[in-house]
Amino acid sequence: MSDTGYGDFEFERRFLARDVPARLLETAPALIVQSYYLADGGYALRVRAQASSVDVPVDLRTDEVTLLERFADAVDFCAVTVKGPMAGGTRYEAEREIDAQVGVEMVRRGGARVAKLRHSVWLGDDGWVVDVFAGANAPLVVAEVERGGPVTDLAIPGFCVTEVTEDARFANDALAHAPFGAWADAYAAELAAAGPRFLPGFGHDHRMSGAYDR
Repeated sequence: MSDTGYGDFEFERRFLARDVPARLLETAPALIVQSYYLADGGYALRVRAQASSVDVPVDLRTDEVTLLERFADAVDFCAVTVKGPMAGGTRYEAEREIDAQVGVEMVRRGGARVAKLRHSVWLGDDGWVVDVFAGANAPLVVAEVERGGPVTDLAIPGFCVTEVTEDARFANDALAHAPFGAWADAYAAELAAAGPRFLPGFGHDHRMSGAYDR
């Protein structure tokens, strides 16, 4: 339960990212492998295994199970999470931390998996995460910002190509079952034809100026 007055509801906005400046990816990322035991209509039951700092090279073509086995001994955080559908940048998310060894075994033994390297960066007034997906979801990169309340008046970095907050295809639970690698070319054609989209109704969003706008 959060102390923001919104209980277990999370507020986030997500963007497809390209050409993220290398300087934002220099620090050791976290490796996250998630297993979805249920994913249907935006409702999900997830087990996450996380190694908080990975300071060795990771081949993004490596499949999710192999990545988990390679870094199993480095996993230092696991949690079970129940999630509801995204609506207007808001999603119900109740999480409970569990024993790391139990969590790793749960991810090993079942569910549809997603693996990603997570880089945490501070841009403007917000903390962002840049998720670089591995395995069947490579070469997907998603940038996400989360706040304790609605994400309004957002300074959006130039490497954010289009907003995918409400595009259900880009939810991690959807990516576990329909990996981006299988439809990346089709989506690129779709984006080229329709152009980028940024959701209205979130105040005065603007493109970030300065060092991180390209």
